[in-house]
Amino acid sequence: MSAYDVRAAVKDQIVSVGAKFISLAVEAGAAEDKGGYATAMDDTFYKRQQELLTEVIREHDVVITTAAVPGKRAPILVTKEMVDAMQPGSVIVDLAAVRGGNCELTECGKTIIHKGVTIMGPANLPAAAPFHASQMFSSNVATFLKHLNGFLPLAAVPEDEIVRETLVTHGGAVVHPRVCEALKLQ
Repeated sequence: MSAYDVRAAVKDQIVSVGAKFISLAVEAGAAEDKGGYATAMDDTFYKRQQELLTEVIREHDVVITTAAVPGKRAPILVTKEMVDAMQPGSVIVDLAAVRGGNCELTECGKTIIHKGVTIMGPANLPAAAPFHASQMFSSNVATFLKHLNGFLPLAAVPEDEIVRETLVTHGGAVVHPRVCEALKLQ
């Protein structure tokens, strides 16, 4: 089992579960924001990444993609040419399908077969395991609310990273930078 991510911090997570980290010779620069989320990269970066991933993907029977940038379309990591190079019977599971997909051929909510390669684009994966998804979600919400309770009343710009990154409005104004950007607010 192997995995790849543009964010440097993820390498330790990959290795910690016993997988091999795939290292590509691409300059990631600021591939993640201060909250640890992936950031959008330029076209030159994605082109070089695709070139280097072509051989890696050709050697695997199962490819699972999850790349997403908050508020943006998912980057294309797997091109049609890369799928063409895969062995018949291989499978791609594109978990970013609802954001446009990481595979150029992904169709959200559908499973397609292209030259013997199955490409799955699940639209709502948690619905496939609703009981466990609900348990995990409720546990996360309860943990978040317990954490948030320690910061009440909220400051306009909280020092805590979790609170700051989840605070959308305060005092009647939108305060989250990405939400302001999406709404074209100053």
